[in-house]
Amino acid sequence: MTDNRELQADVAGLLLAAGGGRRLGGRPKALLRHRGRPLVEHAVGVLRAAGCGRIHVVLGARSDEVREHAELSDCVLVDNPDWTEGMGSSLRAGLASLAGTGARAALVSLVDQPGIGPAAATRVLGAFEDEKTLASAAYDGVRGHPVLFGAAHWKGITATATGDRGARAYLKEHAGTVRLVECADVADPYDIDTEADLAHLE
Repeated sequence: MTDNRELQADVAGLLLAAGGGRRLGGRPKALLRHRGRPLVEHAVGVLRAAGCGRIHVVLGARSDEVREHAELSDCVLVDNPDWTEGMGSSLRAGLASLAGTGARAALVSLVDQPGIGPAAATRVLGAFEDEKTLASAAYDGVRGHPVLFGAAHWKGITATATGDRGARAYLKEHAGTVRLVECADVADPYDIDTEADLAHLE
């Protein structure tokens, strides 16, 4: 059993927070307010509470404003100049930023899913075994976020992450080796995509 101190050293948190909120009138999702602070701060807090010692945050839309208004001094901030191409470009940028850090895996989460808290992230983090680990939160058996990518998979994920599909193609290809970690009892995987979804924010 890997203890939490080892996990902090081995598994980096990777938060994808570059989206421009096109269906939200162009408001960057990172700056939406939730529980009195920017959504990006909340999402970083989830990864921190789960046990990630190092956290990289991929920024894109209005990244200067995010830097100004969100307290992210304890994170590595990664600019994705290609953020308009979709989540795949942010995943590529984030994984590239982890090269050479010593991280053996990345726990990847999305900034616009505040219903997924530390309990789910901790469960998925706990699935880490080594660089070959592939694990994902599941909600009633359906794969979702966060996902855990062992470093042995980063090259393959980077080669296939395009558009808004992220690592979907890679995970489908390797479905037989992905460990699903059921989290429906502790999290709600809704996205903040539209004006109606803003009702989920507190």
